[in-house]
Amino acid sequence: MIELIPAIDIIEGKCVRLTQGDYDQKKVYNENPVEVAKQFEAHGVKRLHVVDLDGAKAQHIVNYNILEKITHQTSLTVDFGGGLKTAKDLEIAFECGAEMITGGSIAVKNPEIFERWIIKYGNEKIILGADVKDKKIAVSGWKENTDKELFPFLKEYIQKGISKVICTDISKDGMLEGPSTELYKEILEAFPSLFLIASGGISSMQDIDSLNEAKIPAVIFGKAIYEGKISLKEIENFIK
Repeated sequence: MIELIPAIDIIEGKCVRLTQGDYDQKKVYNENPVEVAKQFEAHGVKRLHVVDLDGAKAQHIVNYNILEKITHQTSLTVDFGGGLKTAKDLEIAFECGAEMITGGSIAVKNPEIFERWIIKYGNEKIILGADVKDKKIAVSGWKENTDKELFPFLKEYIQKGISKVICTDISKDGMLEGPSTELYKEILEAFPSLFLIASGGISSMQDIDSLNEAKIPAVIFGKAIYEGKISLKEIENFIK
């Protein structure tokens, strides 16, 4: 059964969503991310994906106080990302209750640092973020495209011990037009032992059903909930 992981993206302490990573296309959905997290928990959700968008912009952790409130006021397992660049950033994230952190840009720009994190914390706590456009890795909040091909990039990090990957198709993110199911199938064919977390484009429970049928281990989704395309009751029924 596919694991459902709602996302909470944070700017200035508020729950927001961007469209295709564009800060100019920001929409605030709730002033209180902690209340949002509690609603998810009340409907059977066990895990949450929290992104510090201010941190991603500032290149260091910013909204750690929100992370701490979520982890102290719920029993949700939280994976946290956004602007984690130094050992100190990781310490703060883990001290504030994150069970796992996601590293994306740093895995491309500073692989030595990211590899040290994998060695120090282990592959249960370190998730590789692979944001892709046309099967090439994008970094820095998707503002920079690279010439790194997705499949060799994944292979390299799997060989270095990574076992969990969040793969976001940038072209789909925030568009509510359905996920890149074929891409995810391709990834799992190449790397069958990978715990692959699909992200981007989820528009309905049908999308989640199709990923489940394709045996994708987990899915992150956000805008579909906040725009009312997926209800909390549907999530609860699916989990049951």
